Amino acid sequence: MIISYNKPHVGDVLLVQLATESIVNTEVEKVGDVAILKEKATGEIKAFNLFNASKYMQIEAQGNVEVTPEIVGKLEAALKENGANVSLDVDFTPKFVVGYVEEKEKHPNADKLSICKVNVGDEVLQIVCGAPNVEAGQKVVVAKIGAVMPSGLVIKQSELRGVASSGMLCSAKELAIPNAPSAKGILVLNYDAEVGAPFEIPSTL
Repeated sequence: MIISYNKPHVGDVLLVQLATESIVNTEVEKVGDVAILKEKATGEIKAFNLFNASKYMQIEAQGNVEVTPEIVGKLEAALKENGANVSLDVDFTPKFVVGYVEEKEKHPNADKLSICKVNVGDEVLQIVCGAPNVEAGQKVVVAKIGAVMPSGLVIKQSELRGVASSGMLCSAKELAIPNAPSAKGILVLNYDAEVGAPFEIPSTL
């Protein structure tokens, strides 16, 4: 689930995306303050907009809204109040975690890409990375599938030059860390960070 809110530019509307795939042919069903966006061919609900959002919850964010159990609970209450039949199945597991690069090999079809095997605690992900400084043995920040970057980019399962990639290794700049270096390269964690733990910006990196 991806939630965004930008009252100055969009109005008092909460935009809720339930699927990462874009809608090919949109069908809209309006129920009270809720506009449900469906894939016309299948009837699958891909997103919904909640109008007059401030009537249902207090939103401080401008842009991406953190998906928390509290926000989801308020969304469910708003949907119920409007009689909108939308089920919210939300994954609350952290999407930015500490990873450990177990292996790195050259991409067979691209000189500047590497194929990395990255341990994120409960699984090992294959991630294609273009950073010049990535090496085996590093602790790094992994944006998992479904993560929303500060820029608004949604991390999806992808294929880069014929090789599957399940996530992204992040730079300090991509994470919007203050005073991030301008040089290209991923953020390498040089402190004792637990593999698989949610990434939090420490006071010193």
